[in-house]
Amino acid sequence: MSVFTPVSFEQLADWLQAYELGPLQQLAGISEGVQNSNFFVDTVGERHVLTLFESVAPELLPFYLDLLAHLAGKDIPCPAPRRRRDGQLLGVLNGRPAALFSRLSGASVSQPTPAHCAAAGAALARLHLASDGIIAPPHPRGDGWIAATAARVLPLLPRDAAAMLSAELAFRRTPSPALPCGVIHADLFRDNVLFAGDRIGGLLDFYFAGHGEFLFDLAIVANDWCNDADGALDAARSAALTEAYRAVRPLTADECLAWPRQLRAAALRFWLSRLEDFYCPQPGEDVTVRDPLAFMRILRERADCPAPPLPPPLPLA
Repeated sequence: MSVFTPVSFEQLADWLQAYELGPLQQLAGISEGVQNSNFFVDTVGERHVLTLFESVAPELLPFYLDLLAHLAGKDIPCPAPRRRRDGQLLGVLNGRPAALFSRLSGASVSQPTPAHCAAAGAALARLHLASDGIIAPPHPRGDGWIAATAARVLPLLPRDAAAMLSAELAFRRTPSPALPCGVIHADLFRDNVLFAGDRIGGLLDFYFAGHGEFLFDLAIVANDWCNDADGALDAARSAALTEAYRAVRPLTADECLAWPRQLRAAALRFWLSRLEDFYCPQPGEDVTVRDPLAFMRILRERADCPAPPLPPPLPLA
């Protein structure tokens, strides 16, 4: 279970006095996630999720909470932050910034079908469009984080992994065209999407969101949702994902050509984050550390057997 900061029933019952809610009935830690402490919270007649922010920069929390409130108001199925009696979205619990959110329905899928991938692609495109005009900071796992994290883990890696990382950093320095940008989720893995059948009931965990390239966001989804066991992209699921996305938000010609590079960039980002968790773990009560070898395999596959560019956009009539 990823709970860095424990919370007792009595502590939470006292903290919830700041909200217009009934008495606390149940509290349980949530096993998914590796960045924050999360709990299911039931009060009389309502169900919530409590998040204690462990590693999110405090200055970014108002952006994340305002973004979620904005998206929920645009009918994007995301956790809506609940306001306290004083009108604020954020409080402090056990020395950590903390917020209470609506609890969404559904369950994540471990083996997505093309229909699941299509639903995820369409939902991601709607999220990108719904956040149009929002002024956002850069997403926190961009170029600066990649350079700093690579420098931290590179001396700790086995020789073959170190050589692979060095080669990938050199590849990133080759020129590439600017692509359309806006607010991206930047972490829309399978366990961050809830389904009821083939219908999406919730998009979760926006704490890597920020300004970035839309296509990079789509590539993150493809690398997690559309893989075969060996790390290669499954053609049917990948096509379902990208076609559903571009039916809502059409891609530019440059984005279509950049697809192989963005798949590679997204694989590097998650390989590095898992290397950081593995070699430089954050202390916690009960913390999930995910295998970095999975994304090493994906990155090697994207580099050695790159996916073809996406079909170009249809010409205007």
